[in-house]
Amino acid sequence: MEQVMVTAATSQELSVLIQAGAALRQQAYVPSEVYEGKIGTIRLILAITGIGKVNAASAVTALLERHTPRLLINTGCAGAYHGSGLAVGDLAIAVAEVFGDEGVLTPKGWEPLQAIGIPAAVRNGKSYYNEFPLSLLATEKAVHLAMALGLAVRRGRFVTVSTCSGTKERGDELAGRFGGICENMEGAAVAQVALAYGVDCLEIRGISNMVEDRDLATWNIPLAVAQSQRFILKLIETL
Repeated sequence: MEQVMVTAATSQELSVLIQAGAALRQQAYVPSEVYEGKIGTIRLILAITGIGKVNAASAVTALLERHTPRLLINTGCAGAYHGSGLAVGDLAIAVAEVFGDEGVLTPKGWEPLQAIGIPAAVRNGKSYYNEFPLSLLATEKAVHLAMALGLAVRRGRFVTVSTCSGTKERGDELAGRFGGICENMEGAAVAQVALAYGVDCLEIRGISNMVEDRDLATWNIPLAVAQSQRFILKLIETL
């Protein structure tokens, strides 16, 4: 039976998938919370990794030491940058993931890892610094399906940060620096580990908020995570 692995930082971001797949908690995994279930002929492995890059990378590494899924999907909510064309409740699909913090701050401003001269990873002779690719085929299929379903969707670069942008000024800075459409706290770490293991990786997030001067009253996390999970269910049904 083919496997699809779905990871997210929190239980809220996987609860719909856990219920739909009648997934049961697996006790063999520490420290992440892992569930296994089934959608049609697809075996689902669902992992709650915890927040941030270290939690995500360690959890996905442990999982890929045990499993070789057909596809690894990273999901959850994200904050959209102004000018991205995204709004709260929309879907965002990554064409690449960028580490937004790794680099060096110089008198002339921030510089990426290339300025240090040490890549974050090397695979098949190619050096990867701040940006990591995602599966082109899986991304195209997801975008086309979302459009066919009439969903509001945008594709583009995602930016992974350690400190969420709580001002519009900071969001505009990152969007301009990387050409990003939204930000999150785990995606680039998941993409890097997937690349190391040679596993196709797809990232789909629901937009919970705009990146602006922080105002939780304008956020809608339940809508964002429900939208992303319902879409992932539709996508899995097409595999």
